[in-house]
Amino acid sequence: MSRQKNQSFKGHGLSKGKEREPRTLIRFKTTLMNTLMDVLRHRPGWVEVKDEGEWDFFWCDVSWLRENFDHTYMDEHVRISHFRNHYELTRKNYMVKNLKRFRKQLEREAGKVEAAKCDFFPKTFEMPCEYHLFVEEFRKNPGITWIMKPVARSQGKGIFLFRRLKDIMDWRKGTVGKKLTIVEAQPNRANVNPSGSHDTKSSDDQKEEIPVENYVAQRYVENPYLIGALDRQPLPDVHLTNVAVQKTSPDYHPKKGCKWMIQRFRQYLASKHGPEAVERLFRDMDNIFIRSLQSVQKVIISDKHCFELYGYDILIDQDLKPWLLEVNASPSLTASSQEDYELKTCLLEDTLHVVDMEARLTGREKRVGGFDLMWNDGPVRREEGPSDLSGMGNFVTNTHLGCVNDRKEQLRQLFRSLQVQKKAPG
Repeated sequence: MSRQKNQSFKGHGLSKGKEREPRTLIRFKTTLMNTLMDVLRHRPGWVEVKDEGEWDFFWCDVSWLRENFDHTYMDEHVRISHFRNHYELTRKNYMVKNLKRFRKQLEREAGKVEAAKCDFFPKTFEMPCEYHLFVEEFRKNPGITWIMKPVARSQGKGIFLFRRLKDIMDWRKGTVGKKLTIVEAQPNRANVNPSGSHDTKSSDDQKEEIPVENYVAQRYVENPYLIGALDRQPLPDVHLTNVAVQKTSPDYHPKKGCKWMIQRFRQYLASKHGPEAVERLFRDMDNIFIRSLQSVQKVIISDKHCFELYGYDILIDQDLKPWLLEVNASPSLTASSQEDYELKTCLLEDTLHVVDMEARLTGREKRVGGFDLMWNDGPVRREEGPSDLSGMGNFVTNTHLGCVNDRKEQLRQLFRSLQVQKKAPG
């Protein structure tokens, strides 16, 4: 909805022209009662506002964004936690569409070698509009497993695996048959519903009137990297790393949880496969983050009021190749263990440092706490360290993904240097 002159906007924030002036009082609002609320309430100088009170910072959900963004006037310094069309990256079919387009662009402008750096998502078709293309591909590779996912549902609802075309005939006809009803109880990875699509109803008397949902048919990665010699299960079971599913297991330990710190995971892989293979894997994961963001750079509405905390769902196969499965606009901020609570607390604190409501940063930082920063269409590079393998001389990507990372010391150094810069004569 476009803004109209006679529309009454809800006003938030201070007067214009004060975006970079330091602020000691930040009025925040959120509807999420989890780790986020703890972090916001403990941040110095931040005060919670409720209901219709004026706010400077709002961590909203996507439904609020959809219904209110175009009706809300926001001053220069105000920040909100989603981009208006974040779904270009976080809805499965749009993500694949943008990545395919970006890969073709790279091939035209830089050649096939550069375009091949985008080959990190399984072969995917949007259904029903690409059904005939999917059938053509399906018949080229008989016997492989495919996975069907609704493009805009959450926590794996509606997902099923298949190896035969007849297994999706009920879906194609627009009915909700036994196959789909069964797999509703088999949730997979968590995602959000940024599109506003309604979940399919399940009551028997409504089956015939429900239109078929948009799905993606994606080639299933059948050789995932397994830890602890876990056995593969026959179809239609789906292997999961989702806490929402794993916590229902009889041997789930609520205090220990089921997550590893990425540093521990990196160390485990290095002990099994050597440091060079692991370095290559983490460099490939960095590439996923960079290329996926570049793929939507020209389509995301770049509003200075908006920021986004994306959650990347990456699967690693037995060849140590990472595959991008989906990107979440609202990754879970509820802690499943004490270690998880500490991780998410640090993540959110650093997110707020980067958003910089207090206007303390210079904009030239290369790293803020646990975040490596990207500028000008790519990763920040640093001169320290040995030469990398890409011919960039002594410039290497400023990445600490999975490395030993003294986050607190980095923040101390960062803010100490900022204080020195402010005290220095102009």
